[in-house]
Amino acid sequence: MLSYLTSGESHGVRLTAILDGFPAGVKLAVEKIDFQLARRQKGYGRGERMKIEKDRVKIISGVRGGISLGSPITLDIDNKDWPNWSESMSTEPTGKQKSKPLTRPRPGHADLAGVIKYHQNDLRNVLERASARETAARLALGALARQLLEHFQIDFASHVVRIGPLSLDAAYDLKDLNQVREITENSPVRCLDSQLGEQMVKAIDDARRDGDSLGGVAEVIISGLPVGLGGFSQGSKRLDSRLAGAVVSIPSVKGVEFGRGFEGSALRGSEIQDEIFYNSQDNSPRKGFYRQTNNAGGLEGGMTNGEDIVFRAAVKPISTLAKPLTSVDLITREKVKAIFERADVCVVPAVAVIAENIAALVLAEAFLEKFGSDNLAEIETNYNNFLQQPF
Repeated sequence: MLSYLTSGESHGVRLTAILDGFPAGVKLAVEKIDFQLARRQKGYGRGERMKIEKDRVKIISGVRGGISLGSPITLDIDNKDWPNWSESMSTEPTGKQKSKPLTRPRPGHADLAGVIKYHQNDLRNVLERASARETAARLALGALARQLLEHFQIDFASHVVRIGPLSLDAAYDLKDLNQVREITENSPVRCLDSQLGEQMVKAIDDARRDGDSLGGVAEVIISGLPVGLGGFSQGSKRLDSRLAGAVVSIPSVKGVEFGRGFEGSALRGSEIQDEIFYNSQDNSPRKGFYRQTNNAGGLEGGMTNGEDIVFRAAVKPISTLAKPLTSVDLITREKVKAIFERADVCVVPAVAVIAENIAALVLAEAFLEKFGSDNLAEIETNYNNFLQQPF
């Protein structure tokens, strides 16, 4: 139902994204997309390119007067750094490249597997599309989907749990997402603990000085989702598998857990399952079935259970290092040092923001599967009818 496609290279002219299956009648604000793009560019440890690019989206189709039409929505994001790289991306009339090919693949990057797969002799032909720059386009689509969900009071927040060896104490409060956003938007590393955040900044500085990089863990929280999004009839319908796949598709993400996923694997069932309660009081914010704990992270049997969705993304240190690791030249087969180009030192704060918005794409699709997808008025009717069920 909801599908998308992105195109463009890291230093190409622009990034383009197309979203199909988005319902008609949804009020969309370009400023909200640009706000999410700006959040993606922030975060301590980002590289020099973030000072060059000022990502802004252009809506090319599918929206008129700020309202979605139901037809495919096309978005463009210009690359301001394109002129600085056009020479190395261009060719002579003979097809010969003007610049020297890159032939020293980076360990941990798509470089080597990509040139073998596509039978290339220049890493530039792989790394430009494999770059995490592509996530700007997907984030923009997620920011569209997010506006649909926010119309139904579905709320998003994220924060950084770990950078390198520095980890946030488990006893933090995520009940007030407005407060989470207020704190993290004012933290250079999106950390809820200001003192720990300062230590994280220092750790990033130390890694930069050493020509190295740092990974970590980001956590995303999504509240207000109704019960029953997703499904269990087929593995492909399970919402946790769909979310996990989308989050792992973010470059550098190597693992995903929901709730206390990895920690819970060491516990007994009686210690980790979320017991079920019922509240019949109409004036209570927790009327109906609820749980006092959320160890499952809001998902049971591949479906939302009414609690907040909580997931974590494990982010490896990026593979472009100022002090490169050992590699082998593609052409000469000689032992060399891998290439180094301008790069980030730590991307964990940015991944938190990207994961929020990519999750919105998955959740919007599941929401439309449940409540319809043609137009907002029909979706609202179906949604409100569902909320009036005796359950």
